[in-house]
Amino acid sequence: MKALLLYPQFPQSFWSYDRFMEIAGLKAVLPPLGIITVAALLPKEWEIRFCDRNVNLETEADWEWCNIVILSAMLVQKPDFHALIQKAVRLGKKVAVGGPYPTSIPQDALNAGAHYLILDEGELTVPQFLAALNQGQEQGIFRSLEKPDVSQSPMPRFDLLKRDAYLMMAIQFSRGCPFNCEFCDIITLYGRKPRTKEPQQTIAELQALYDLGWRGSLFIVDDNFIGNQRNVKRFLRELIPWMKQHSYPFTFITEASVNLAEDEELLQLMNEAGFYAVFLGIETPDQESLQLTQKVQNTRSPLVQACQKINQAGILIYAGFILGFDGERPGAGEQIQAFVEQTNIPQPMLGILQALPNTALWNRLQKEQRLLENQGIGATEVGDQNTLMNFIPTRSIDEIAREYVEGLWNLYEPRNYLRRCFQQCLSLGSLAGRKQTMQLSPGKALRLVVQLIWLQGLRQPEIRVQFWQQLWAILLTKPQVLNMYLGLCAAGEHFWEYRVLARQRITQQLGYDPLTVSALPQQEPVLVK
Repeated sequence: MKALLLYPQFPQSFWSYDRFMEIAGLKAVLPPLGIITVAALLPKEWEIRFCDRNVNLETEADWEWCNIVILSAMLVQKPDFHALIQKAVRLGKKVAVGGPYPTSIPQDALNAGAHYLILDEGELTVPQFLAALNQGQEQGIFRSLEKPDVSQSPMPRFDLLKRDAYLMMAIQFSRGCPFNCEFCDIITLYGRKPRTKEPQQTIAELQALYDLGWRGSLFIVDDNFIGNQRNVKRFLRELIPWMKQHSYPFTFITEASVNLAEDEELLQLMNEAGFYAVFLGIETPDQESLQLTQKVQNTRSPLVQACQKINQAGILIYAGFILGFDGERPGAGEQIQAFVEQTNIPQPMLGILQALPNTALWNRLQKEQRLLENQGIGATEVGDQNTLMNFIPTRSIDEIAREYVEGLWNLYEPRNYLRRCFQQCLSLGSLAGRKQTMQLSPGKALRLVVQLIWLQGLRQPEIRVQFWQQLWAILLTKPQVLNMYLGLCAAGEHFWEYRVLARQRITQQLGYDPLTVSALPQQEPVLVK
């Protein structure tokens, strides 16, 4: 078989860092770990060509060469995913698809013309697909109710990547999350029992990246890295000596639940291993909303103190916030803004709640006949969280939209953003003698610094003085965080453009700009029957 593996393009979004990528001379933030793991599951005798379309496009010669096209996609990649299926069908190629989007909504892939749906987790369903091919089956849907033992997962084909085009590399240690948040589709896709790789298995992946020449940031893509705290500590205790032996070639970022702050030993191990940042799903500081959406792990201790404790362990915080929960009161957006300013979280991801397919929230709203007709699944239409709800909320849509746009606009006002970056870096505790992040190649690093000085230190009068004052203070008081600080400053160029895009998207959906026009009477939405 001659297999063309394609990863669809992402639309411009909060996490795409478009302007930052341009400044740094990079193409994409992260490589697609799922499809290069699928590549490792394919027979050795197959010929494989791989293109991440966010980095480089395949050629017409690639299309002519292959006899099967394999795609993996998330919900936000929907437009390009469908276009690629349709092109393959037009050219008479067989199409096999997998990933979170087809797994959640298989009918979409079938409607687009896909022949083989390799759903759920590939370790169990790729072998089913290969057996069907060997038997001459022309189509099929391959599923598994069981969850694979990830300690048996193959090493991803890192060799297929154009590694110098990415800001970070990626590995996975675990799948699944022990919590039960109503809006989250992770537990639907991967279950509530976190499954982990073996420490040496994960370190072998790090060694492979090291041997391929990668140095710099590395994202551990687990949806909750600390879901199995016993096993994650086992891994970190073996990772620390490896990192020391190799002179700290990587710095790590991952996602974790807020209860990380409750475990001082775990924080210390992460610090020593080289973790520089963690993404927390804070969602809202409102305790009633957290209880209602079953995010009870965020109610056990005060959230501000939890963030401060993580900072004191030398770990930068990224965080997600959501507007639109049931029972939410007016002013929820202002409450989130106040929380962000109090904790100095540099890059808060503020989104409007979407009911994702098959989640507990989706099922509840469906029973209550509150899902909106002809709204697709909301965020997937534009590829980000600046889409109005795909359900009827318990307060005015106009009010939620105004608080969302106003929140993004204020939080990413350049002076506010740079101040939080500065304060967050200063608040970090001991870095355990390790290097800090934003380890770009010397050429890319020089390019980024030169452009940053031009854009923020010279060109923009409203932040020019602030830029130099803060940079000088970092150099004098905490030079070990300089790389991190400069990276955060450069990312601001993306977010200052993104807030304009988000405002335009919401304005287009509402029919008016929520920051300049008073809210209009809300029309009665159409219910799904």
